[in-house]
Amino acid sequence: MKSCDVRQVGSVPDAGHKRLIELCHADPRMTVVPLTSEEQGIGLAAGAWLGGQRSALLMQSSGVGNCVNAFTLATNCGFPLLLLVTMRGEWGEFNPWQIPMGQAARETLGLSGVRTFRLERGEDAEATLEAAAGLAFLGYAAVAVLISQRLVGTKSFGDEP
Repeated sequence: MKSCDVRQVGSVPDAGHKRLIELCHADPRMTVVPLTSEEQGIGLAAGAWLGGQRSALLMQSSGVGNCVNAFTLATNCGFPLLLLVTMRGEWGEFNPWQIPMGQAARETLGLSGVRTFRLERGEDAEATLEAAAGLAFLGYAAVAVLISQRLVGTKSFGDEP
């Protein structure tokens, strides 16, 4: 995100993005904005762009469903929207509540006018993010990078202390 000149990052708490959020907090050029709901990030992205900065919104696939109406702001107003979405409801999922939106996220984004890239392998992360950011920031488009659950790893709420 540094090479793409992202300066503002909006996120809700998410274990899949934990390390990325920590790195963003550690970068003095980035401002991390904690969100109570993912759709707030759409307004953050609009304000950042109007203020001359690039932003990214981090969310889980379940957050895609929270943003459906808000996506129209980006697509109708033509400002860049870069989403990094950790997928749930895929490989190794144990929580049945995560499956419906996880399975529908890509199609929901597409129907909302958001273009998608899929990230399956860690070694492709930089190139995929740069391609998505280029389309978003240079093409004034809404773009999501869907980070596979297999890459992020599955959550476990078992017997751990």
